[in-house]
Amino acid sequence: MATHSKVTAHTTAGESMSIFERYLTVWVFLCIISGIALGQFLPSLFQAIGQMEVAKVNLPVGLLIWVMIIPMLVKVDFGALHEVRQHVRGIGVTLFVNWLVKPFTMALLGWIFIRNLFAPMLPADQLDSYIAGLILLAAAPCTAMVFVWSRLTGGDPLFTLSQVALNDTIMVVAFAPLVGLLLGISAITVPWATLIASVVLYIIIPVILAQLWRKALLANGVEAFDAAMAKIGPWSITALLATLVLLFAFQGQAILKQPLIIALLAVPILIQVFFNSALAYWLNRIVGEKHNIACPSALIGASNFFELAVAAAISLFGFNSGAALATVVGVLIEVPVMLLVVRIVNDSKGWYEKGSAA
Repeated sequence: MATHSKVTAHTTAGESMSIFERYLTVWVFLCIISGIALGQFLPSLFQAIGQMEVAKVNLPVGLLIWVMIIPMLVKVDFGALHEVRQHVRGIGVTLFVNWLVKPFTMALLGWIFIRNLFAPMLPADQLDSYIAGLILLAAAPCTAMVFVWSRLTGGDPLFTLSQVALNDTIMVVAFAPLVGLLLGISAITVPWATLIASVVLYIIIPVILAQLWRKALLANGVEAFDAAMAKIGPWSITALLATLVLLFAFQGQAILKQPLIIALLAVPILIQVFFNSALAYWLNRIVGEKHNIACPSALIGASNFFELAVAAAISLFGFNSGAALATVVGVLIEVPVMLLVVRIVNDSKGWYEKGSAA
């Protein structure tokens, strides 16, 4: 297991951005346009899709979300958890920012901007839902794309893998309580049964299936595993884009009435990205971690597991909710903003190493 851990950590964290990932913002924008148009021209079709539910789970979307999430979780080697002890300070910063700072600051930003500053410009009946979507986005640390961000900054691949494995392990047990707590703090009614069902459906079951699939692939050797990963890599983004078309088909009317909504929702998300990445980067410098540890630590604190956030928002609040729209805005700005953060940490390497105690 240790051998597999080291080899797959290198190959996973060493991957470059695919054409889908590099131009994700473009594809998302095209999905917004396509979804809104299709929703206006074929309303009966999307109403029928919206009614395909079992126990409040929309079957087409549930299937798409599994196709999004499972290939990403196959990359995660939980056997890499033993690597955590190699960089205790960096892992400590990661956990502090991801679980004790990021979700709470997003709840605060949601209260400041959505419930107060921007409230006159937003639909009054959706304010709570928008804040809920922002909280869901912040409570799900990045799983897959952080491997790409780490590679672009020369991040340590074993550290990147170990922090992802640890975050995902924590997420299995902490996601529902944390979201419930923050929704309660924000005075939003918590649908506990649906929230717990979402955790089981979109975290626990996919983790189990992904790890079984990973074990089967690795049984044929690392080269076979890497070949399979290259083949199934586009599945996640393709399924995400299909889900977005459905979402915007349902959200289209609201967006056409108030197109400013997307820009307003982007403000707290942008502030959160820059604040958390800067905090994690600075804290790693203070505790004396190397630059190739600080970079993935900062980047995972800035990025989000937006596939899970979208899934949870749809399950908890529905297609037509402000929560679903808020999580999608996170997807829209993810790539360009994270590439900017990558550039900042790369350009500041000299400054970082002058002040690091390592």
